[in-house]
Amino acid sequence: MLKLDPSNISVERVGPNGVEWGSSLTSYAQRLEAALEAILSRKSDPGAFLGWIDLPEDTETLRQVRRYREAHPWVEDLVVLGIGGSALGAQAVGAALGKGPVRLHFVDNVEPEPVLELLRTLNPEKTLVNVISKSGTTAETMAAFLVFRRWLERTENWRQHVVVTTDPTRGILRPYAAAEGLAAFDIPPSVGGRFSVLSPVGTLPLAFAGVELENLLAGARKANEQARLEVARNLPAQTALIHHLFAQKGLNIVVLMPYSTRLRYLPDWFVQLHDESLGKLHDREGKEVRSGTTAVRAIGTTDQHAQVQLFREGPHDKLVVFVRLENPSEDLPIPAVEGLEGLDYLFGRTFFELLSAEAKATAHALAKAHQPNYTLLLERLDAYHLGWLLQHLMWQTAYLGELWGINAFDQPGVELGKEYTYALMGRKGYEKLAEELRAEGVG
Repeated sequence: MLKLDPSNISVERVGPNGVEWGSSLTSYAQRLEAALEAILSRKSDPGAFLGWIDLPEDTETLRQVRRYREAHPWVEDLVVLGIGGSALGAQAVGAALGKGPVRLHFVDNVEPEPVLELLRTLNPEKTLVNVISKSGTTAETMAAFLVFRRWLERTENWRQHVVVTTDPTRGILRPYAAAEGLAAFDIPPSVGGRFSVLSPVGTLPLAFAGVELENLLAGARKANEQARLEVARNLPAQTALIHHLFAQKGLNIVVLMPYSTRLRYLPDWFVQLHDESLGKLHDREGKEVRSGTTAVRAIGTTDQHAQVQLFREGPHDKLVVFVRLENPSEDLPIPAVEGLEGLDYLFGRTFFELLSAEAKATAHALAKAHQPNYTLLLERLDAYHLGWLLQHLMWQTAYLGELWGINAFDQPGVELGKEYTYALMGRKGYEKLAEELRAEGVG
């Protein structure tokens, strides 16, 4: 199960910084039902980028991914060349559930030293390179591919060591893959990068990492089912409403804080999902609104000793979202040691008991300081529950987009920076923009 504990958003717990949760659910029920209707009414339009809703049902693509994995038993290292949505989802799930024996490496930056270090440590004969770009024009990804493509030439047949994930018909990579005879998987045109973790963007590297993909998709289907229920049982609609209510109260920072080292990259994925989807200058009517709240990464228990001081005693501008496990996969007992009787409160307890106590204690300590927070409870950390959580957060984002009247599925604010990069690097067609940059002292 994936469950919501909203106790620490209530007026009873956090005083005037809280909300009347029961009455809010009732008063917003019609708006949330209308939001769902609006989302589903656009689902058949590829330009609406709602294809992520149907990805958990795509069992044929999953079979293709599994067949490709089984045909490459020689792979010891898989290098993912991708950035943002082309890497963060697989990185989050791989860190949480990857069992090996294939090691995943993510090249999502163009800082030369880490790339060189990776090239020096890998054996090209045992390495598979997965280049991921919908357009094939992502500068960072394609620069890395050019380097790895040349590096792989020392193998007997470099083409066997490359797999492409890209648009099925458009862009640079699709015709290149066809001309070179490279294996290729599709990024559905109706799926945006930050919503693509359950497409081959995520499932292909995760198949090599040993993740139980069938269960991952089954969990996501559960989230799809829940997102269509009436508001009283609709978890994504409820969490979206919490974010909406506190944004209205001026809390413009959202902290995602899982109490799990295995989930350490989940906040990184969420930061892109939330910020790129909801930070918009204009609403759907073209009116300037500058919508959005800023997602921040934290990990329990590490950030209890780093950020919680600020969360508890700093400005009342944050909504903290805890992710907590109800059961461990394994546990580690804490032994009694003679001479350390001052620690006897730990003797005979377990690491998971301590982890759970710290999560509950931190949430309550924040509430006592009138800092609102809520908790998402995962029954356990496995593929089913993680798939459910990922799809839940995507639905939450979609609901928030409707509540705020913005398009949660485009990213116009990113494009200008890309164009400036092309101009600075001398790409053909961007000469005029390069001149403008030079005139403005950039270059």
